[in-house]
Amino acid sequence: MRMENGRESDNVEDRRGEGYGGGRGLPIGGRSIGIGTIVLALVAMYFGVDPSIVLNTATGPAPIEAPSGPGPKPPANDAGAKFISQVLADTEDTWKAIFAQGGKQYVEPRLVLFSGATPTACGTGQSAMGPFYCPADQKVYIDLRFYDELRTRFRAPGDFAQAYVIAHEIGHHVQNLLGISEKVENMRRRASEVEGNQLSVRLELQADCFAGIWANHADRSRKVLESGDIEEGLNAATAIGDDTLQRQSRGMVVPESFTHGSSAQRVRWFKRGLETGDLRQCDTFAARQL
Repeated sequence: MRMENGRESDNVEDRRGEGYGGGRGLPIGGRSIGIGTIVLALVAMYFGVDPSIVLNTATGPAPIEAPSGPGPKPPANDAGAKFISQVLADTEDTWKAIFAQGGKQYVEPRLVLFSGATPTACGTGQSAMGPFYCPADQKVYIDLRFYDELRTRFRAPGDFAQAYVIAHEIGHHVQNLLGISEKVENMRRRASEVEGNQLSVRLELQADCFAGIWANHADRSRKVLESGDIEEGLNAATAIGDDTLQRQSRGMVVPESFTHGSSAQRVRWFKRGLETGDLRQCDTFAARQL
């Protein structure tokens, strides 16, 4: 990606090295949860949105004490953090313009770099969850060591694969601002487990489509894409499909348990956003076939 001269976002805070967490359970709102709930959260939340959906089910709605003010900035010589900051800035520019075209104001999210565990308004965030977005505090959380796992475990290297991860989580922020996330969560509370999973899949695929929209607008406006970047993004989308992950971990695929969509679905919706750049083309909830 051509990000060398891109501006850096002011919305990145660095909590790495703070050493939060520990013990047998994770403290959520003054309580703790056991490893069984953690496993459920990891399965449901990998590469996803709002860990409170699983965590609060086990612990109740009591809020966690999260930092009230912004944390410190990353070191200026941290190349990985700089790249993340540039990608975040580019998503800000893209979504500001798109929201303005629709007569709306885009509220910029914050992005938190952490290691191990960190308090959030949705509960305790863990590195093992992968990157996630918390709508309660409008922040994206990521442990940059995830990118090592993306490269080695998922065999999805490249800077655009990393940018796709951020763009997907920002897609969840867009859903939150548009009121989509709240509507889906209300429906999910009344749905069966299988129906709830299906709603989650549609939410995640829409975030993939929104990631594609960002790439479309960013490249048309700022020429950020280089040869091979799209392939990196498609490879990342393929690597984290539910069927691929289940086949690797279980040796079998259970479609009823999908929460993020198959590899083919994730690629399809990312490409739809990338090729059209049109929000109207990302209505996964109206689509008869995903």
